[in-house]
Amino acid sequence: MMNREVTARFFPLPPGVAEADPRRLALALDLPHGEPWGWALAQAVLAAEELATRLSEGAPAGLVRLVEEELAELRDLRNRLREAHPLPDLGTRPATEAEWAALKVLEAGDAGDLAGVYRRYGRAPFVCRSAFVWNRELTPVARPAPASFDELVGYEDAIRQLRRLVERFLKGRPVPPVLLYGARGTGKSTAVRALVSAYGEQGLRLIEVMPDGLERLPLLYQKLWGLPQRFVLFLDDLAFDADDQRYRLLKSLLEGALFARPANTMILATGNRRNLVRETWADREGPAAFDQREETLSFADRFGVVITFPPFDKRRYLQAVERHLGRPLDPETEARAVKFALEGRGFSGRAARQFALLAG
Repeated sequence: MMNREVTARFFPLPPGVAEADPRRLALALDLPHGEPWGWALAQAVLAAEELATRLSEGAPAGLVRLVEEELAELRDLRNRLREAHPLPDLGTRPATEAEWAALKVLEAGDAGDLAGVYRRYGRAPFVCRSAFVWNRELTPVARPAPASFDELVGYEDAIRQLRRLVERFLKGRPVPPVLLYGARGTGKSTAVRALVSAYGEQGLRLIEVMPDGLERLPLLYQKLWGLPQRFVLFLDDLAFDADDQRYRLLKSLLEGALFARPANTMILATGNRRNLVRETWADREGPAAFDQREETLSFADRFGVVITFPPFDKRRYLQAVERHLGRPLDPETEARAVKFALEGRGFSGRAARQFALLAG
């Protein structure tokens, strides 16, 4: 056991480090290959959200002194942990560039070096993960569902439009909110998920905003402000009832709200309807019907770019089946594929993937 109390102020010590417990360290953290205590403390350096924000904005003399005092404490802590609990490699992966940079600061850097790390790489969890879910809080996705543009047959024009916009965004140029519109099963969500594998190494990060997270979008904006990564905020299967107040909130947050959307964010939504607010016959009658309809249409107009994914026909469906199976269709397999679609699933990219899973 170590005699001195383990403390941290700027840098949040992860489980296992705070308790000097090697077993908890081994189970709680995703560590790179190498000496584990150093990597655990380097991750603590990258996880200092408030400090990263302050140092990226400026480094007053008092803050610099306090940061360097705590860096010295972390170095002393690392030495004591190594001595009390010598451990072999607990890592399962190579270290990222950001982790190497944080480790160098931990070993011999100062507050200025640390500020440079935050400005170049940002902070955790964005330096190590490329996909996230935003609900009541931000949750990294350890293993994003694999997706590739190659899965999408017959939508080459739509994919080209989407990729041009994303590449423009990665170059630092503004992009208005984008809506991918089309029938169910046409591959809209797959196209969005494919962005992670295509552009993750270029700094693109995908955050799926869940329905309960819409009311907390201003807080998410605050977390992302000033980070070097570029964030696609993904709203999947977007649709609201006319009495759902969240669409009015989202409408104002897309354009016209007091809360400015950070320049490093891009809104990307999918929907099965061009008008994203569902109407009933009752909504179309009465003196307020015109005003209500104008308001719902103005919500759809907030999406400055609409990319259409038209419905599948039989020919495109069979092409997709071939692509997923990786071979030409013989007459028997083609007949089975058509029967599979006509059993109520319809001709769609989703039905093609499902048939291929069963027939492969």
